Amino acid sequence: MADKNFTPAELYEAWPVLSMEEKVEGFEFLQREEADDFFLQLSARDRAQLALALAPGERRLWIRLLAPDDVADLIQEAPPEERENLLALLDDSTRREVKGLLDYAEDEAGGLMNTRYSRLRADMTVGEAIAYLRKDARQREQTVYYVYVVDAEEHLLGVVSFRDLIVTAGDKHVSDVMRTEVISAPDDLDQEALSQLFMRHHLLMMPIVDAEGRIKGVVNVNDIVQVVQEEATEDIQKIGGVATLEGPYLQIPLLLMIRKRAGWLAALFLGEMLTATAMGQFEAEIARAVVLALFVPLIISSGGNSGSQATTLVIRAMALGEVRIRDWWRVIRRELITGLGLGLILASIGLVRILTWQGLFNAYGEHYFLVALTVALSLVGVVLWGSIAGSILPFILRALGFDPASASAPFVATLVDVTGLIIYFTIADVVLRGTLL
Repeated sequence: MADKNFTPAELYEAWPVLSMEEKVEGFEFLQREEADDFFLQLSARDRAQLALALAPGERRLWIRLLAPDDVADLIQEAPPEERENLLALLDDSTRREVKGLLDYAEDEAGGLMNTRYSRLRADMTVGEAIAYLRKDARQREQTVYYVYVVDAEEHLLGVVSFRDLIVTAGDKHVSDVMRTEVISAPDDLDQEALSQLFMRHHLLMMPIVDAEGRIKGVVNVNDIVQVVQEEATEDIQKIGGVATLEGPYLQIPLLLMIRKRAGWLAALFLGEMLTATAMGQFEAEIARAVVLALFVPLIISSGGNSGSQATTLVIRAMALGEVRIRDWWRVIRRELITGLGLGLILASIGLVRILTWQGLFNAYGEHYFLVALTVALSLVGVVLWGSIAGSILPFILRALGFDPASASAPFVATLVDVTGLIIYFTIADVVLRGTLL
C-alpha cells in the first residue's frame, strides 16, 4: 500500500482482502471528494470498522456525513460497547432521529427508513411549494423522487411528483395536484414484504407510516436493492445447509465459519446414519443379490437430486411471491407430473446402460433384465417421491411458521435417501422374488 497512485475503484476492489491498517492507509490517501463518495458506497459493516479505526476527530467528520438511517445501520454493526460513543458524536437533533430508528428491529421497515424527506402542506400554492423545495432539495439528495403532503400532525394526505409541480400553474394549490391514493407501508412491516411491495408497484420511494397514519420516514429503492441482496444471500445459504453468515465470506473468522457450518453438517450426518440403518434392514436381500448394492448410489442420488431441485424452485417461488400456501395442491400436481417425466427419462437411461454393459461384459448374470427392470422402476419411484417431498416440505414449514428456506437441499436429499432405499428394495423384492431373491 506504499504506492499512493491508485484509484478509488482499485481500492474498493481490493478492500475485502486488505488488513485494517491497509484499509485506513488507502482511505487516507484519497482526495476529500473521492473519500466522500468512497465512504458512502461502503457497506454499513465496512463503514463501522473503518470509522472505529480512524482517529476520534476524523470519526466525527465521517459519521456526520451520513443520513440518520445510515448512521443507525453503522451503529448496529458496531460492537455494543462502542455504540454510545458513536451516538455522542452526533448533534442533538440527529441523535434523537437515530435513537428513534434504533428502536425498530433491523429487518423492519422502520429500521430501513430515512427520517429526512421533503414534505408540503396541502394549502400551499404550487409556486410556494417549488420555492420551498428548491431550497430544501439540497439537503435531500437521495429522497427527492416524490414529495409527501401532510397535515399539522404529520398525517399522510397525499403525494406529488416534482414533474407535476413544475407543469402546474403557480397559483394552484398543492391539494389540487396531489394524489390521495398513496401506497405506504406500516413501520413494523418485515423488510422482505416491503421489497415485494416495491417490486409489485414499481416504486422508487415509499412512505412509512405508524398505526395512526402519521408518516415516520421514507424508504427508497437503493435501500430495497440491499434488502433483496441480503434476503437472497440468506436464503441461498440456508438452502445450502449453512447458518446465515453475517458478513462477506473472506471476512468471516475461520472458527466462526466452522461453527456456522458444523451444526447443519452434524445434523445431516446423523440423518444419513438412517441410510445405513435402512440398508441394514435389507442385509439379507443384499447378501443374496449382491448386484443390487451396485445401484444403491445411483438410486439414492437420483432421488436426492430431484428433491433438491424441487425444493429450491419452490422456495424461490415463495420468496418472490409467485407461490402461496393455498397453492400447495397446484404445486404438488405439477411436481407429480414433472417427477414422473423425469423418472421415466432417468429410467430409460439406466435401462439402456445396464443392457449395454450386459451385452458388452456380461456384467449382471442371467437375470440381467429383471435387474434392469428393478433399477428402472426404482428410478421412477424415487425421482417421483423426491420431487413430491422436495416441493411439499417448504409448504409444511411455512404453515408451521418457519422459514421455508430451512428446507435446505441437503436436508431434503438426506430425507429422500432413506425413503429411496425403502422404495428400491421393496421393488426389488417384488420383481426379483423367485429368481435372485
